Amino acid sequence: MKDTTGICLIGAGRAGMIHGRNFASRVPHARMAAVSDVSEECAKAAARELGVDAVYTDYREALKDSAVDAVIVVTPTKFHRDIVLEAAHAGKHILCEKPMAMNREECRDMIDAAERGGVKLQIGFMRRFDAGFRRAKEMIDSGAIGEVVSVKSLTRGPSVPQEWMYDIRKSNGPLAEVNSHDIDTLRWFTGSEAASLYAMAGNYRCVSAREKYPDFYDTVLMNVRMKNGMMGNIDGAQGVRYGYDARVDILGTEGCVQIGSLAGNTTLVFTKDRRMQADVVKSWTDLFYEAYVNEDISFVETIRSGGEPLVRGIDGMRAVEIVRAGNESIETGKIIELSGD
Repeated sequence: MKDTTGICLIGAGRAGMIHGRNFASRVPHARMAAVSDVSEECAKAAARELGVDAVYTDYREALKDSAVDAVIVVTPTKFHRDIVLEAAHAGKHILCEKPMAMNREECRDMIDAAERGGVKLQIGFMRRFDAGFRRAKEMIDSGAIGEVVSVKSLTRGPSVPQEWMYDIRKSNGPLAEVNSHDIDTLRWFTGSEAASLYAMAGNYRCVSAREKYPDFYDTVLMNVRMKNGMMGNIDGAQGVRYGYDARVDILGTEGCVQIGSLAGNTTLVFTKDRRMQADVVKSWTDLFYEAYVNEDISFVETIRSGGEPLVRGIDGMRAVEIVRAGNESIETGKIIELSGD
């Protein structure tokens, strides 16, 4: 076994650089070996920051680099399948950011390719590596709140979507881009698959999208019944402006667990004019900083130990199935049944 695992970052944007910085300095037994981005300027800037000499504008060339043992795929979702298939064929281990792919068929292709190539495939649901989420899972598994009855998970982000996200056929919409984490949280905490769901949505903030993309939504609510009888509720929104808001409420037969707060810290200020002030979480990069580090550490540990990733390809595929069913429910106004086979 090599002393270190050589990492190639494919996609050097904001999310990609979170991983890149982690592997450059905070992940034991890992080293940044290469950077690939379709923008040469972006790739070179990332390489300079990360201390990497190997720069590629074509990821296929990076996959030929013998110094690369694993790739981190942080590109738009529509490119994930092809990159993962070629990486697996080249014998490179893979950490693929969420959403895993555009549909179930693409996800299955990726899972099968990783199995054929004998490589690890981990999906980027980093909330499973967050200390608060892990503590909640421990409490659920210990029976501290009895049997789980319902899981309510919300993610509301301040950013206005990029234009390519307005096209639901290219992005799968906010259910994919924003709420994939909530969907995975629901599956993880209930220990079950979705049986049926109903979703409704609307565009309340993205005025510029209404004419060209009439089916785009920036706000969504989805109710889910799980196969084991537990219930789920997912609340998502983009462009909320007030801050980054991610919270979970797990109700059990004998108690409840709550995760997260909009408050950026626990300090509250009360003034003589009877007002209360508190800092608000600004970005997901602030709230889940350590979760990303833990996720990346786990990826390398899985490669070195030969074990199974904590978040597998099947987890990514199930989330994509629920996203697609949610979008179908929004479009048709109907309850959608899921097979989960």
